[in-house]
Amino acid sequence: MKLVVALGGNALLRRAQVPSADNQLENVRHAAVQLAGLAAGNDVILTHGNGPQVGLLALQSAAYTAVESYPLDVLDAESEGMLGYLLEQELANLLPATRPVVSLLTRVEVDPDDPAFSKPSKPIGPMYTKAQADAVGAQRHWVMGPDGKGFRRLVASPKPVNIPALDAMRWLLQHGALVIAAGGGGIPVTRKPGGAGMQGVEAVIDKDLCSSMLAIELHADCLIIATDVPAVYLNWGQAEERALINTTPDELAHYAFATGSMAPKVDAACSFVRATGKRAVIGALDQIEDMLAGRAGTQISSVTQQTVSGNSV
Repeated sequence: MKLVVALGGNALLRRAQVPSADNQLENVRHAAVQLAGLAAGNDVILTHGNGPQVGLLALQSAAYTAVESYPLDVLDAESEGMLGYLLEQELANLLPATRPVVSLLTRVEVDPDDPAFSKPSKPIGPMYTKAQADAVGAQRHWVMGPDGKGFRRLVASPKPVNIPALDAMRWLLQHGALVIAAGGGGIPVTRKPGGAGMQGVEAVIDKDLCSSMLAIELHADCLIIATDVPAVYLNWGQAEERALINTTPDELAHYAFATGSMAPKVDAACSFVRATGKRAVIGALDQIEDMLAGRAGTQISSVTQQTVSGNSV
């Protein structure tokens, strides 16, 4: 099977963890063990989030005042290279020497008129209390907003419209490579005025929406979105929360999910299912092989009867 696996940034650096190099490497090694089993007998395109990592790089860049802070497209490239290197090395350590692993810096075109540029919604960086977020936002002139039980920096997250490296990815897959691409949703670029070439823009593309586009364009058999929760939940964080087990895009359209976290994952999965008639799964990285087998996660297809916490409704 051909699989696109979207690995959440919070699966590589847990929400409450100190963002040290050692913690990140430990999480990458854990992820590689899960992914290596999935790679046996399957063509795999691996994408990954970068929200915690690119936010940390932004803080580090802002702390050095001798030069202007680096723009987000450059920081996106830095985080994509950093995480791509770690994933490539740890996967190569586990897979047969005959299975090449390639990490590809990936430019992704966005529309400069996308309304997301005026409505920052993508959380990046570390988690803050409300008081800390207010102080950091005022000091850095950053937009801050809620994310789960805390607050994080919010940045623009335009939709991907084109991935220039698709032919390169097809070539690598044809030659047996496990491809790591579009990390952090890719490096956001727009066409220069007049259409002559590309230029970077200040944004972070949602990796799930980009992964859905990749899965559609590369004719994947399944889109797997691996995160740090075991399923898509209704009433998340409340006493009456319930996990969706089997569902459809039409059913999911009746519910509202958190912007900047679960909503893009659900949108991405539904877009893939609607465009291809194939299956998408959202769930926990530790259960990824069971997710592919249909035994775990939220299974989304065009005809499946909805199930909530194991009971059909």
